[in-house]
Amino acid sequence: MDDPGTVPPSAPAPAGGRALARTGGPSSPGDPRHPESSGAPSQSPDPAHRLKAPTREGGSRHARRFGLPVATALVMGNIIGGGIFLLPASVAPYGTISLVAFAVLTAGAIALALVFGRLAHRDPRTGGPYVYVREAFGDFAGFLAAWSYWITTWVSNAALAVAAVGYFDVLLPLHGSPWLMMTTALVVQWLPALANLAGTRYVGAVQLVSTVLKFVPLLLVAIGGLFFFDADNLGPFRATGGGALGAVSASAAILLFSYLGVESAAVSAGEVRDPRRNVARATVLGTLGAALVYLLGTLAVFGTVAHDRLLTSHAPFTDAVNAMFGGTWGGAAVACAALVSIVGALNGWTLLSAQTAYATARDGLFPARFAVKRRGVPTFGVVVTVLLASLLTVYDYMAGTTRVFEILVLVTTFTATVPYLLATAAQLYFLASGRRDRVRPARLACDAVLALAAFGFSMWLLAGSGYAAVYQGVLFLFAGVLVYAWMSARKVRA
Repeated sequence: MDDPGTVPPSAPAPAGGRALARTGGPSSPGDPRHPESSGAPSQSPDPAHRLKAPTREGGSRHARRFGLPVATALVMGNIIGGGIFLLPASVAPYGTISLVAFAVLTAGAIALALVFGRLAHRDPRTGGPYVYVREAFGDFAGFLAAWSYWITTWVSNAALAVAAVGYFDVLLPLHGSPWLMMTTALVVQWLPALANLAGTRYVGAVQLVSTVLKFVPLLLVAIGGLFFFDADNLGPFRATGGGALGAVSASAAILLFSYLGVESAAVSAGEVRDPRRNVARATVLGTLGAALVYLLGTLAVFGTVAHDRLLTSHAPFTDAVNAMFGGTWGGAAVACAALVSIVGALNGWTLLSAQTAYATARDGLFPARFAVKRRGVPTFGVVVTVLLASLLTVYDYMAGTTRVFEILVLVTTFTATVPYLLATAAQLYFLASGRRDRVRPARLACDAVLALAAFGFSMWLLAGSGYAAVYQGVLFLFAGVLVYAWMSARKVRA
């Protein structure tokens, strides 16, 4: 993992980077004056530039860089949210052939994870896809990647909070009160936000603890279910009347977005210790860990709950626990696990949202306040993220309908994939335009195959999001063009 087979960071900056240098923007990554290369603030006389430069809080007792365990937990925690508790019932109508779709998606996700590891080794700055895309294709493409990813994060946070209300209702009935449900959703959003505002030390602690707590019950079902496994419960291999390829594609369309979050460590690379080494490892280990839980958990539920019952189940893991151990206590146990899982995902996604805006603001493409860090965290980005998600949640409950909210959530299936597609294209660009005399042919071929596989996987993600999601997502994506035009004009005037 130490030899990425791509151009080293000291390669010349792209045209976008050179334009920034001429207008007094941030220096290039290889320049010792670059704020994240030297660990010191820029000495540019331009006060606006000093405002954009990242502040290092390494000496604060509230700021602490993530090690490999926390970085891995960040990836796993963001991939596995609350959706895993409904996945087995969602794919049951297609039969056990859906496990084949899981395997195919896992292979694609691993390829994407390896590509992000290579890219992070090449440029270990905070920002992930935005950083790679901007370096390869310039400011505008980088902005689109950041804008698209930023929309995904705060809309997804609102969706996760609303999902948490359903599980909370199992433990403490809310009696269908919109005000109680809305208040619960807001509390669930703000608690992880407060952990982020307290500093990276607390973000890492919450992420590590929540990942462990969520994995204990999931692994209990996944591994314990093997001892109660009954092949008669599996049902048909292909439950639909169509062909095998159609069944795999149909079930994959439901499972496609189960792996969103593989880029988590790369986005926060600037907060990871030894990022050239640990980001790649955390990305692969976190993706493999999430895939293992997905596959074993789904297989265990298939083998412990009768297929006919699973088709109508609203809580498949609860039914599996009840079938394994008897009684009806499984509902409370699964609800607790789901709440812990969602809180952990919210904690991680809030950080990623703020880090994406931070990296973009550092280059003058987002308002400068997003680039200010306190206690190792871009606090303004955290506050904006939770406020936008809270407003969306309030609107959802006040409107009395989930239709608008469902459309917005559907849009995130498109907006989350755009940065993946652009980042894999950036890797292909780096491979094709690099110094071939400095790259081993075998490693170059391996990296090219991985990048092409990840690009194909990203295209499949886009296709699986559906026509409506692509249509709505494009509108959201290009609404950001106005923001880019405004920020670019301000940078030129400066």
